[in-house]
Amino acid sequence: MCLSGCKMEALKPSVPGQALRFMRKRFPIALPAFAWPLLVCLVVPWVQAPLGARPGQPIKPIKTWSALASWYGPHFQGRKTASGQPYDMFAATAAHAWLPFGSLIRIVNIHTGHSQLVRINDRGPFQDDRELDVSFLVASRVGLLGRGVGLVRIELLEEPQRP
Repeated sequence: MCLSGCKMEALKPSVPGQALRFMRKRFPIALPAFAWPLLVCLVVPWVQAPLGARPGQPIKPIKTWSALASWYGPHFQGRKTASGQPYDMFAATAAHAWLPFGSLIRIVNIHTGHSQLVRINDRGPFQDDRELDVSFLVASRVGLLGRGVGLVRIELLEEPQRP
């Protein structure tokens, strides 16, 4: 008794041009629909992900120091910052007295170890003992909301290019 072998012989086309028609009848989805996952698997390992999308090695800081940081929130929402951008309390931004606008820093809460990447887009703070004012989002992620002020490690990761 021939179960699978006989059936397969009946489905095989005998003329070479019939093979394509046979495939189109049996598989109405075009060949590219089946080929693109293979292409993606071959190409993706060679494509570099953007810096922010790759959680591999942490960026080595240019400079590191400790300072007191505070946060500012709802009463400044929408007002213009020193850089001209509107303040967004839900963005990862901060105010610093001398770092250039656009500088990328990592803030690490010394007590909890929580960290956040932040862009400098404002000037301040205007308290003698503080060096950094962070947005509400950053304060909540790093753990500064409860006390309002906390000791953080500031790691300068990138300064913008000067024209």
